[in-house]
Amino acid sequence: MPQIITAPGPAKLIPKGGYGISFWVLILLGKFLYQRPLYRILTELRDNHGLNISPGTATGGMERLRPLFVPLYQAIVARNVSEERWHADETRWQVFAEMEGKENPRWYLWIFCSKTTVIFRMEPIRSSDVPKDHFGEEAKGILVVDSYSAYKVLLKQGRILLAFCWAHVRRDFLAIAKDWPSEEKWAFEWIENIGQLYALNDVRLKVLDVPCAFDKAQARLSEAIDNMAQERDTQLNDPKLHIACRKALQSLDRHWSGLTLFVDYPEVPMDNNYGERQLRNPVVGRKNYYGSGSFWSAALTVMAFSLFQTLQIWNINPRIWLTAYLGACAGNGCRPPADTECFLPWNTDQERLRLFTNPKPATNDTS
Repeated sequence: MPQIITAPGPAKLIPKGGYGISFWVLILLGKFLYQRPLYRILTELRDNHGLNISPGTATGGMERLRPLFVPLYQAIVARNVSEERWHADETRWQVFAEMEGKENPRWYLWIFCSKTTVIFRMEPIRSSDVPKDHFGEEAKGILVVDSYSAYKVLLKQGRILLAFCWAHVRRDFLAIAKDWPSEEKWAFEWIENIGQLYALNDVRLKVLDVPCAFDKAQARLSEAIDNMAQERDTQLNDPKLHIACRKALQSLDRHWSGLTLFVDYPEVPMDNNYGERQLRNPVVGRKNYYGSGSFWSAALTVMAFSLFQTLQIWNINPRIWLTAYLGACAGNGCRPPADTECFLPWNTDQERLRLFTNPKPATNDTS
């Protein structure tokens, strides 16, 4: 009898697993990039594609895939800390797993953004230990944050300066206008002054490469800053100043050096809006599926969030990238490939980077 010879099948991402790489790409992107609850993804697969998969199979598979992303996450953290300009913020996150000494599932999702990376951390605390641990003993630069006290411990080390957020200051005055009608006019005058600073800074940034024009724009901005400081001090010396207004101006005074750091460092933004925008996608996930059901799930969550949002900064198509990376893992026996570093955007050669890059959207121009 002649022998029947067949080509070998594709490498398995999970040994003896029943599903291929494309399935796990769909699950990982659906959950951690598009923030869909797992049950909703599985329901769609069942109802629209006739693929009936139990939640236990999906969660068990994701748990086995978690180690594949550890070296990538560590490399992104290392690059993030090595840079010199960051944004940071934090928000609540539920982790439904018992932890000794912790009576509730409230954890915190921290974010540290740089120009080329986004890092998330899941922590049971909201204290200064988190930013201290993230930046370690060698990081130097400027961190844009709100006025939350946990970040201020970094000032004591002298290596990292804090640039405080003018958007948060503006919200303080908006709150006064809302809560104290008698002080509405006063509050909106300060809001208008803050808007003027934004406008003057925008003019300055447009002429960064024109020395003469930049010097004039810098002088106008510095003058407006000095005038605002003088007005703040004058009003604080008024004994008739409303208590709510006094509290806002005292906070403005305490954070003044950080609020005006952008004047000497034009590349530093006036607010932390970029960091807050990077948190929006995970917050959608928090609303859709409440949080993480275990410690391993929480760990996978921060690694996937960090990876996918870093890829977006580099305009890399996450589906193409993830398919290639998981394929390399499958070819290496469900282990991270030896050339993991080559999959990081800043280490990827130009030819491969073009393959990973998002295609330009099609146009409807028929002319």
